[in-house]
Amino acid sequence: MKLRFHNAKILTMENDSIIEGELRTDGGKISYVGEKTDSSEKFDREIDLNGDLIIPGFKDAHTHTAMTFLRSFADDLPLNDWLYQQVFPHEAKLTEEAVYVFTKLGNMEYLTSGITASFDMYMKLPAYTKACADMGFRTVLCGSINDFGGTVDGIEEEYNTYNSYDPLISYQLGFHAEYTTKREILEGMAKLSQKYKAPLYAHNSETKAEVAGCKERYGMTPTQLFDKLGMFEYGGGGFHCVWFDERDMEIFRDRGLYMVTNPASNLKLASGIAPICGMKRHGMKNFAIGTDGAASNNCLDMFREMFLVAGLQKMREEDAAACPASDVLEMATKGGALAMGLSECDVLARGKCADFAVIDLSQPNMRPFHNIAKNLVYAGSKQNVRMTVVNGKILYENGEFTTVDKNEIYERAEKIAREICGD
Repeated sequence: MKLRFHNAKILTMENDSIIEGELRTDGGKISYVGEKTDSSEKFDREIDLNGDLIIPGFKDAHTHTAMTFLRSFADDLPLNDWLYQQVFPHEAKLTEEAVYVFTKLGNMEYLTSGITASFDMYMKLPAYTKACADMGFRTVLCGSINDFGGTVDGIEEEYNTYNSYDPLISYQLGFHAEYTTKREILEGMAKLSQKYKAPLYAHNSETKAEVAGCKERYGMTPTQLFDKLGMFEYGGGGFHCVWFDERDMEIFRDRGLYMVTNPASNLKLASGIAPICGMKRHGMKNFAIGTDGAASNNCLDMFREMFLVAGLQKMREEDAAACPASDVLEMATKGGALAMGLSECDVLARGKCADFAVIDLSQPNMRPFHNIAKNLVYAGSKQNVRMTVVNGKILYENGEFTTVDKNEIYERAEKIAREICGD
């Protein structure tokens, strides 16, 4: 399908400037971005945006999508109680159908927030990937092996299977975390990364207790252990990274690793505030933003995450100038794409993937236009998302979904949630 979006403001994220013009697509790719030009080209649909803004789609760089089934179910608990007493026991009851339905529910929520791709770590991948493929939603899978399930051989099979499964689906090597994964598996994952010369990701230093436990077991932090085992020779990164010391930051800097921050989840679970500004002072350059799962967040909203990234850093630094909006917006778009291995989805340019969101600038929270990027980070909300496009296909427009029956999903989700969690 060929689409033309004209009379638009366009923030390509190649730089900070706003283009007044149009964006065209041809299939799943962007064929033109720039000022309005005369053309005899024929389109399947031409959309006058009346001055609204096109931005690269947000990338949710760490999440557990199907955990929507536990939204607002196990709240107000310490992390370990939440995880071991509520999350793990109920996850054990998940069926393929449940993962399929709750993945669709999560993907629908992403679309309402202008999110065009997720970096998902979860289970029952056949059901998960089918849900994404059926919706036309882009996703990157992350391996989730731990002591409770999975094998290194199984991760290798997943890596090969899902990197050739569907054009919208890819796979990165990963495991859950140091504290849930015995050393034998950690060593196996390091060797797998080296075999395929592939990046490797995991939950890393999310809580103070996690780091203390790792030091007790190995005499070093999770980051230092992973590096010692050879996990980071081909890149990768960590999710959360709240309790980093200077040596951890140096390893991430020297290895060019990606730090994916999850401020809402860390704040709600009282895990802490990641020292992003301190990381930058130590030379770290690669950052992205994730929502984490709806069981801990509880919503999948990139606007809230962006505001929290900026606001919490300013508070931590005791400096209102810390972590400017332009940096945060880059983390939520370009940074997330690169962390996920989606180099063709980072900015809006000819030949790049047609993954973008249209932001309604006629809402009162977007006026006046002193600085549109700052409006997005400090004032923006999901109410401003007019349209979300993935791979050149409009999946969400004016409150409606084009590839899923929302009422069917709501009904099925309620039924399955009651079966798993009780009335």
